[in-house]
Amino acid sequence: WIAEVVPVILVFVTLVATYPLFRFSNTAYGLMAVWLFWHTMGGHYTFANVPFDWFNDFIGSERNHFDRIGHFSVGFFAFAAAEWMLRKGHCRYAPANAFALLLVMGIAAAYEIIEWWYAVLEGGDAGIEFLGSQGDIWDAQKDMLADTLGAVFALSVFAFVRPDRQPPQSA
Repeated sequence: WIAEVVPVILVFVTLVATYPLFRFSNTAYGLMAVWLFWHTMGGHYTFANVPFDWFNDFIGSERNHFDRIGHFSVGFFAFAAAEWMLRKGHCRYAPANAFALLLVMGIAAAYEIIEWWYAVLEGGDAGIEFLGSQGDIWDAQKDMLADTLGAVFALSVFAFVRPDRQPPQSA
C-alpha cells in the first residue's frame, strides 16, 4: 500500500511547502483535496478492493470503479495548473488551459508506464494488485481517458470561477 500512498504524501508536502509562496484559490484546494482523500482511501484498501459495492451495484457493474473515479479526480489538478499559469502571468487563458490539459494527460500516461514498470518489477500478486486492471486489457487507456475527462471537467469549472480574475489572496 505504501507505493499507492507515496504520490499523496509528495503532493501534500509540496502543497504545504509552497503555500507561503503561492496560495491557490479555495476551489483549487478543494478539488485537490478530493484527489488526496480518494487516493488515500485507494491506497489504504488497494483501489480494486475499496468497499464500493453500492456504486458498482447502482451502475450494474462487476468491476470496482473506485479507481476510475480516482483517475477522474487526477484531472482536477488541471484547475490548479491553469490558475498558476494565469496568476503568475506566464501566458493567457487559452494556452494556460491547453497546458493544464496536456500536463494532466502527460502525467497520466507517465503514471501508467510507471505503474506497469512497478508491477513488472514487483511481480506476483503484489504487482497485479498494484496494477489494478481487474482483468481489463484496456485499463491503462481507460484510466488515461478518465484523467483527461477529469481535466476537461476541472477546466470547465475554471472557466466559470476564473480565480485569476479575483483579487489576490494573502498567504
